[in-house]
Amino acid sequence: MQIGVPGFDSTELDSLTLLFVERYTTKKKEYALTAAHERENVLQACLSEADLEQLLSEGKDWDVYIAHRSDDRIRLCSNGLELELLFFLKNGQMLMPFTTNQGNVSFKSKQPELIEKAERIDFMGKHHIALKGYTVYPLWLKRPDKLTGTLILSANEDEYAIKVPLNISYRRFSSNGEDYLPLVVYEAAVPIEALLAKHSEAVILKARIEFSYAEGNRNIKMETTPIKLKTLRFTKKVLVKNVNGQKKEISITRTKKSGQLTIQILDFDVKKNVKAKMKERVVFIKRHTLVKQLYKNAFYWIGKLPVNKNVVVFESFLGKQFSDNPRAIYEYLQQHNFPYKLYWSADRKHLHHFQDKNVRCIRRFSLKWLLIMPRARFWVTNSRMPGWLPKPKQTLYLQTWHGTPLKRLAADMDEVYIPGTTAENYKKNFIQEAKNWDYLISPNAYSTQIFRRAFQFDKEILETGYPRNDFICNHEKEETVEKLSAAYGIPRHKKVILYAPTWRDNQFYAKGRYRFDLQLNLDLMKEQLGEEFVILTRLHYLVSENLDLTPYKDFAYDVSHHEDIRELYVMADILLTDYSSVFFDYGNLKRPMLFYVYDIDQYRDHLRGFYFDFEQEAPGPLVKTTEEVIQAIRKIKENGFQPSTKLDSFYEKFCYLEEGNSTRKVVEQIFLR
Repeated sequence: MQIGVPGFDSTELDSLTLLFVERYTTKKKEYALTAAHERENVLQACLSEADLEQLLSEGKDWDVYIAHRSDDRIRLCSNGLELELLFFLKNGQMLMPFTTNQGNVSFKSKQPELIEKAERIDFMGKHHIALKGYTVYPLWLKRPDKLTGTLILSANEDEYAIKVPLNISYRRFSSNGEDYLPLVVYEAAVPIEALLAKHSEAVILKARIEFSYAEGNRNIKMETTPIKLKTLRFTKKVLVKNVNGQKKEISITRTKKSGQLTIQILDFDVKKNVKAKMKERVVFIKRHTLVKQLYKNAFYWIGKLPVNKNVVVFESFLGKQFSDNPRAIYEYLQQHNFPYKLYWSADRKHLHHFQDKNVRCIRRFSLKWLLIMPRARFWVTNSRMPGWLPKPKQTLYLQTWHGTPLKRLAADMDEVYIPGTTAENYKKNFIQEAKNWDYLISPNAYSTQIFRRAFQFDKEILETGYPRNDFICNHEKEETVEKLSAAYGIPRHKKVILYAPTWRDNQFYAKGRYRFDLQLNLDLMKEQLGEEFVILTRLHYLVSENLDLTPYKDFAYDVSHHEDIRELYVMADILLTDYSSVFFDYGNLKRPMLFYVYDIDQYRDHLRGFYFDFEQEAPGPLVKTTEEVIQAIRKIKENGFQPSTKLDSFYEKFCYLEEGNSTRKVVEQIFLR
């Protein structure tokens, strides 16, 4: 394989290499660069079959850089010329280059599948949408017999809006050295009238292609994934059409995250159209690189002004909640009449969580936030601030964090499966942000040791226990149960199971939007336990799902959006979790716990890894199926809801500091100095 790198002087060759960095780990592979024969200022790298096999077997995604021996590096950019049609095939796997959304070159290892790209799409007059693209299948060593293709436009995978036959032609295409493969070029003309006749209501359609061909006596069908537009800079195309006296707007767009082609049909309303265009323009201006840079610069310079000594800004889980350790500290300062002006930083999509709390709320990244945040004397948050945010010298940054670590954190992580970043960048950015922290709260000595190393934090750690758990120690169970039972319609006579799992790093839709596949058989649980129990499901704040529990009325309740989990702890008779740090907090109640760990081998060995022998030290039984969950719950009931015998040693190691006064200890050390 050869890679051309224009724009370098051949005299620089001795100090330059081609660097491959595995995105989810910190693995690196370096290859020599040489001058191309035709032009001295064009460099090339020749990777042997053995090199490609190594990349294929040792990593999933590789990002490519030109590296200098001084440790400087720059990403290798794509020229966009059919890059995605190249691949290396070996042992049923293929290594293929692709262009990222930022226009850079990366390599992906995956199972052989149809490689498809739309090259051009536009309105053809007022009656058709014209589409042209190409596809190749790595396992087609020759032109397939009787190949036909159909374009399918659909709102989901099960229902199609319209099917359009493709016009197919062929080009010769080479990959894998001397192997020549048939490149299938397709064209389609989608009749707009037929599209509107099928969908009179507003709809968003995605496109895919179905191929059919003969292989011996068999007829084989294959489908592409949703079609992606090849161009990185696609301009939205709009056509307004009159249908039976009603105007319809048909628009062709490209999704921002994945580049998928979408065709949208909407009722055309002049006022709404003008408002939408104005909103698009405002959003475009706000997100413009220049505006972002001006905002950052303004934050820096406002931070140079005299500090507002009596201002404290709180934030919980990126401004999404009024909860956790920041809430406990806020309530203590408020209840004890400390002379501070207290603000909550809130994400604009979650402002409703703060509306009935009688708190001063400022929208994250708004103009008001810009004027208050850089001059505040204290920041109190339980998760990281944006990496671009320059902390003013006069601001005291209290990082409360949000859990005792079971899973490996930051610098201790071997692999990082998080969208929008690489393992190397994730660790670097995390450690860089941790340098801004002035104080860090720790719930126990075990956590202190891990935080020092994982965050590379060398300032003061307040080993006080977590403020949020004061509520658990000082709670009034009956009052809490009565409040939540009334709010969610939960029968008072039934025992409560709280199911609070964590998120999976490798299950996501996009950056910051994780999915969670509920593995419990709720039908079976309702059948077996529904007479005596109810289950409350509480998903992690990073998970974007909204569970549909309608079929399980009066048995399963979704409490994922309940503002603070501490009340749910108090209400629960049994905690059902997996690898979430919630079990460290729940341990303060000395109630029974179950660990539903159906994927423990993958999670322990591939995704995160654990800091201690979880299987031996977990304060409750580990179960892997719904049937085992049911059996364990029945056993807990038979034993009078007594916790595991392991709980005493667990409590002494992890919960010994939490006696109901952790918040006071933190406040005295930070706000009374």
